[in-house]
Amino acid sequence: GTGISDEIFNNKIMVIKKGLNLNKPNPDDAIDVLSKVGGFEIGGIAGVILGCAKNKIPVVIDGFISGVGALIAYKLNPLTKDYMLASHQSVEQGHKILLEYIGLKPLLNLNLRLGEGTGAALGINLVEAACKILNEMATFEEADVSKKIN
Repeated sequence: GTGISDEIFNNKIMVIKKGLNLNKPNPDDAIDVLSKVGGFEIGGIAGVILGCAKNKIPVVIDGFISGVGALIAYKLNPLTKDYMLASHQSVEQGHKILLEYIGLKPLLNLNLRLGEGTGAALGINLVEAACKILNEMATFEEADVSKKIN
């Protein structure tokens, strides 16, 4: 994602494969996957998403790591998808795959790869603008735009 060399990328793949072979997580059991190969941050993100969905609060999904947390939440309860907004699609290869798996369409595709919440910071502005338009913009009728000119 962050412009690493092929050598480092291939090493990452090898380390991940070793971790999967050693821990053997059940891909059909989100808790098993999380407990065997996930991190606290991913579990925390999944928990936030589950809590938001329970309370009918939308949550903006940023890049790959928050996407993995979203995937865990989705696997635990597919209804959480209804409360997720994908801010963007990052350059990380897995990000596109997991967004498609969940069924989320990103608001932006700007080839971001920073991992610092940049996509969410940009995407939330679109969400806020859409809410403002929906709630504050006059209809044609309210603005007398739809009246016939004689």
